[in-house]
Amino acid sequence: MVTTDGENAIIRSDCHTRRGLELIADQWTMLVIVALHRDTKRFSQLHAQIEGISKKMLTQALRGLERNGLVKRVVYPVVPPKVEYSLTPLGLTLIEPIQALRAWSEQHIEQAEQARVVYDQQDRKSLQDDIIALIQQRANGSLESQGR
Repeated sequence: MVTTDGENAIIRSDCHTRRGLELIADQWTMLVIVALHRDTKRFSQLHAQIEGISKKMLTQALRGLERNGLVKRVVYPVVPPKVEYSLTPLGLTLIEPIQALRAWSEQHIEQAEQARVVYDQQDRKSLQDDIIALIQQRANGSLESQGR
């Protein structure tokens, strides 16, 4: 469904933008796309290139990308089996938006991370203040009940 309601459009579950984000907005999928941007690669090459990804998560990401027509998987009939992965023409269309996100990250990620630190410190301080106030209330309540 095409929507023209601007900001509210992506809130709808049937919005094209939201459905597109669901294809690539997990921890590993975009990294797999970037790794395949210029070359066809074997599983072991991808696993070595994408730091921190487990074999299970790489397998899941590749299957999802293949299922959605973004990656082509070719199995060669040799022993041992040889399997290669490459981006499809549709997968290649994601390179430009991913590069835009990369450029944004290079320019702004430190600001976002600093904002997170400030927020987390404020949140923790507020929680600590609430706990102290609760302890004081309970202490005062128990002192009052003892004085009766």
